[in-house]
Parts: sequence; structure tokens; C-alpha cells
Amino acid sequence: MSALASALPDFPWDLLEPAKARAAAHPDGIVDLSVGTPVDPVPPVIRRALADASDAPGYPQTAGTPALRDAITEWITRACGASGDPGVLPTIGSKEMVAWLPTLLGIGAGDKVVIPSVCYPTYEVGVRLAGATAVRSDSLTAVGPDSRVRLVWVNSPSNPTGRVLPVEHLRKVVAWARERGAIVVSDECYLSLGWEMQPVSVLDDRVTEGDYTGVLAVHSLSKRSNLAGYRAGFVGGDPALVRELLAVRKHAGMIVPAPVQAAMIAALGDEDHVTAQRARYAARREQLRAALTRAGFEISHSEAGLYLWSSRGEDSWKTVEWLADRGILAAPGAFYGPAAEQHVRIALTATDERVAAAVARLA
Repeated sequence: MSALASALPDFPWDLLEPAKARAAAHPDGIVDLSVGTPVDPVPPVIRRALADASDAPGYPQTAGTPALRDAITEWITRACGASGDPGVLPTIGSKEMVAWLPTLLGIGAGDKVVIPSVCYPTYEVGVRLAGATAVRSDSLTAVGPDSRVRLVWVNSPSNPTGRVLPVEHLRKVVAWARERGAIVVSDECYLSLGWEMQPVSVLDDRVTEGDYTGVLAVHSLSKRSNLAGYRAGFVGGDPALVRELLAVRKHAGMIVPAPVQAAMIAALGDEDHVTAQRARYAARREQLRAALTRAGFEISHSEAGLYLWSSRGEDSWKTVEWLADRGILAAPGAFYGPAAEQHVRIALTATDERVAAAVARLA
């Protein structure tokens, strides 16, 4: 246990505690923009479904109920532009899938996993848990013909940068991986939050032409439906890979609770609450972007997702301290890789009142 724990990096947000205390000392309290955790209410249609399914004394199905699998498949067809027949599987949020996927797929020592150069820290954590080697690269040409690459992670829209990968790029990644027998997994948790560009799923017909061999997409209802507290996610794509994941997860007890499965069906079948939540985030994004720009920040990418990838042209921890002195907490780019050390990630997930406070302080 100690050997496994020692192989992992420090938990990033533990390192942020001193800056959090500094920001909390502001006379008007902290404005915490460091974590993308929803603050708005869970939509009533979802809460009703959860409550109605709360009398659930038996064990739920690891594979998900037939109704949930149908709801996921219908959503993938509609939202991802996919006309094929993907395998689908509910997951306990998306973070556990990101962290355990290499292990669940049998990837281990001697294998390599390609992750984006600037990315969510859990990609690297998952590689380390499996005992494999992480390769940070946005260019598969730079990776070369290495036969030890077993898995390629892509993330579009990106956390933290908000960058959107175009169809052509995704097609090339899939083709490159198939030539080498590697698996492509796309983290698409922010797919519904395109602002200046429309995000594209790796399951889109323009990418795969309906053939999902060696391709998986990971999704979450945390952001689009404010269900971070429910731990509701799913994976879709290559039916053979999904069956493999299901077989292992049955043994490991990785099961989404029955009431949450019912809530997921309600969430996937209703787009009105997604439209309303997008409008809230759009308004907060506009206010924060204008305030940051006026305060001398440069905003990079950020064409989609829940964050403004911001820079003052200095070490990210110095920017974190500058913001903390004004009672604002942000995540340093150092959390996301060596190439991100001059940026901070500003989340849109604060109440309207707290966003207004941040705008006033930046002025």
C-alpha cells in the first residue's frame, strides 16, 4: 500500500490550502474559482426521479438497467452524432473511470499511455496506478512508431485549457492508434459546453464512420446536469472493450446505485435544464472574461468548457498569490503539466453573487 501511494504525486488541491486560507481572509470572504464543482441546484426532474427510485433494497446491475442503457445510447446518437451501435456502461462518475481505465484494460509495466501535454492530473495518476509509463504529447508524430503505446487519451473540450480538437485531428488520432493496435479514449465531460467552437465527439460519424473499434468516449453528468454529488457518468464505444470493462467491474463491485441510475435516465432525457444551465455559465463567463482582460490577463483557448485559461505572463503560483490577496482562489497551471506553468485555471462554477464579487475585486 505504501509503495502504491508513494508512486502517486501529491494531491494537487492539498497544495492549494495556504492560498485558500489567504483568500478566505478577505473581509468579504473567499471567491473560490479553483474547482469546477457545480453550485446551482439539481434540476427538479432529476431529483424526483431519484426520490421515486429510492426504495431500492436489492443490488443494482453493474451493466445498468435496460432503460438506462437505452437512454445512454439514444443520447450518444443525438449528442455525439453517432449512428453506429456502441456498447455503453454506466460509471461512478467519470474520475474513477479515468483513474482506473488503464488497470481495467490490463495495461501495466512496460506499456506506455499517451496523455495531453497539459491535462487533468488524473490521467497521469491512472497510468501510475497501472504501473505503466505516461508520455505527455499533443503530437503523435513526435511519439513515433513505439509499439509499447497501448492507450491514447484525448480530451476535448480540454480541462483546463478549453481547447476543442477538430474532426481532422480526431480522425488522425484514431487512424494512428488503429495502425498500432492502441486504444483511443476521449474524455468528453464538457461536450455540451461549447462557446466559440462546437465540440466534436470521437464517436461522431465524421471521425469513426460508425466503426467504434478501439475507440471509447467517457462522459459525465456532473457538469451538464449539476450531478457531481450523484457520481453519474458513462462510457460508450467499442462493444468488445465495453464488455471487457463490464466483466472486470462486476468482480470489483463498481456499480452505480439504482436510484442514481434512475436519475441518469431523467437527466439524459431532458435538455431544457441543460439549456438553462448553459445560460447561467455563459453569463458568468462573459463577466469574468471581461474582468480578467481589464485586469491585464491574457485568455488562451477557452473556446469551450467551464474554465478561463488565464495568464499574467508569470509563474502560476505567483498569479495564484496575486488573486488570493484579492480573495479569489484559482488553480495554478502547475497542476496540469510543465507546459502550463504560466497559466491559472479560473472556473465558472460560483454563484452569481460570488462572480460579481470577483469582478469587483479584479477592478
